Amino acid sequence: MQLLLTWPALLWLAWWLGERAQAWGLPRVSVYVAVGLLASVVAPSPTWVDGTVLALLAQLALALVLFELGGRIRLAWLRANPWVAAAAVVQGLAMWGAVAALGAWLGWPPAQRWLLAAVAVAAAPASLLRVVSDVRAGGQVTERVLHQAAIQSALAVVLVKAVTAYWFVSAGDGLQALLASGYALVASVGLGVALAVLLGPLMRGVHSVGAAASTAGYALALLWLTVVADALKLSPLLAALSLGVVLRARLTVMPPVQRDFGVLGWVLGVFVFLYVGSRTAWPALAQAEVWWVAALVLAVRLLVPVACNMAVAWPSGTTVRKGALVGVALWPMSVLTLLLLERSVALGVVPAAAVLQQLAAALLLTELLGPLLTQWALRWARETAHTHPIRRE
Repeated sequence: MQLLLTWPALLWLAWWLGERAQAWGLPRVSVYVAVGLLASVVAPSPTWVDGTVLALLAQLALALVLFELGGRIRLAWLRANPWVAAAAVVQGLAMWGAVAALGAWLGWPPAQRWLLAAVAVAAAPASLLRVVSDVRAGGQVTERVLHQAAIQSALAVVLVKAVTAYWFVSAGDGLQALLASGYALVASVGLGVALAVLLGPLMRGVHSVGAAASTAGYALALLWLTVVADALKLSPLLAALSLGVVLRARLTVMPPVQRDFGVLGWVLGVFVFLYVGSRTAWPALAQAEVWWVAALVLAVRLLVPVACNMAVAWPSGTTVRKGALVGVALWPMSVLTLLLLERSVALGVVPAAAVLQQLAAALLLTELLGPLLTQWALRWARETAHTHPIRRE
């Protein structure tokens, strides 16, 4: 009963403190995570509800974010300016190689270091979209950050599935390797595309009903998508991203959707960041190696994107300064990284549990400081509103 009362109270506290912090110009997201750290101490095991339900709810919250992110992706722009996509792919692969080399230097087994490198590629779409929304950012840097975050997120899922397949093959389970990699990737994208093809014509009729009605329709569709993908052992996150991208490409005008999915998205957003903070592995933080890993991984995550985006700045039509700010804004990693690792643990990938421990300090730092760095980069790019922080209606 104590835990039953504690978590809802912490959710309310996270919301209230987030509003106070936003009034001072601080990101709400960092405050939500900070309260999650409190939850990891006072209510570390919410046994009043099945842990799988919490994980599924977190996946639904991130699926809403990835759908919204996918709906902002302009494929025509990426075709006209391929340097943006190329930079995202190159920096993702470069980060994967650099972090894998770090794992080899530390003497980790191949599967463990490759999995660590794969999840280190993941961006933080939930944090990025929340910060962009809170400071009302818009412009060249903002769009590049969101497009590259979507590409990096998809690339991270692909790399994690590839490492998962390698681990199952090395364990002598070829069938499970096929199901966990090729089947999961193709079927996840296929499920998102199929739903987009079906949903597109159905949603055209709700233009006149208003944003609230269309938001509810998309939210219910994403709820179905998340549950089905999870039951089929697919990636709900990749399916949701595919759904958003294909819908944006197929529909000339998408039905209006409330920003951040309105009140539903806001509540789930508070929950998912509280959930991420509550999953902090405090015993792991007592190990010196965990902090060395954090320092090296986060240095790679900062230097590689900055270097890649500065290198392609002129051919991609922007300045070197703005290219550097794109790389800085992409520094955070949190929700997607955690959920990818937890999903791997649930699938029986043994090295995933060790990787989750090794990344404890890196996740803690980026969860708290990442939104601040993103907000700083967008402000230095002069793409944020200079008025009072936005209030949600």
